[in-house]
Amino acid sequence: MTSWNESRAAYRDAAGWFAGTTATITDQWERVALGEWTVRDLVGHTSRSLLTVESYLAAGREVSVDPEHPPEVEIGSAVDYYGVIGVGAGDPAAVAERGRAAGRALGAEPAASVAGIVGRVLAEVDRATGDEFVLTPFGGMLLADYLPTRVFELAVHGCDLAASLGIPPTVPESAVSIAVHLLGDLAVRGGKGPELLLAGTGRGPLTDRFSVL
Repeated sequence: MTSWNESRAAYRDAAGWFAGTTATITDQWERVALGEWTVRDLVGHTSRSLLTVESYLAAGREVSVDPEHPPEVEIGSAVDYYGVIGVGAGDPAAVAERGRAAGRALGAEPAASVAGIVGRVLAEVDRATGDEFVLTPFGGMLLADYLPTRVFELAVHGCDLAASLGIPPTVPESAVSIAVHLLGDLAVRGGKGPELLLAGTGRGPLTDRFSVL
């Protein structure tokens, strides 16, 4: 199990890497990046790995005002979270549009907007203990269980962004560790653990478009 301090440090490292990569973008904002997304859209979508922490914490505080009736923790782990959203994530077109909307919301200076978001959200996470209640659209959970999913998203989409810019995906080791750990747990949950184990030890190839999500 990953400790709260480890998750928080990995989140800080991943967010800093994302902001640093975004700061290198010059005239590539409208370049095709991932599927139908441009670089701007992808950066906007990735920024939601920060913005949702902020908004879900705020929503959690609103329902945590009565200490005699604490809100229910419905999602007990990062793996459970992906199990839930795998069923209820919604229309792919709606997901794509949320990314485009998030990109537009970054405004005329998207890199500066990302830097501001990173600074603001990391300050809030630094003050947290991990026991805070976060209210996601899929159910309530603890921040300590939600944050590794955001590390995972920053790592994966940070790699997508690096690929679209033609630069190496220098993901911080702390973030890679948490992302790969979660990847393994998701593979086991989905019955794909043996396939991943064999491929990871050079004993067999992964199937085309292999995914644990």
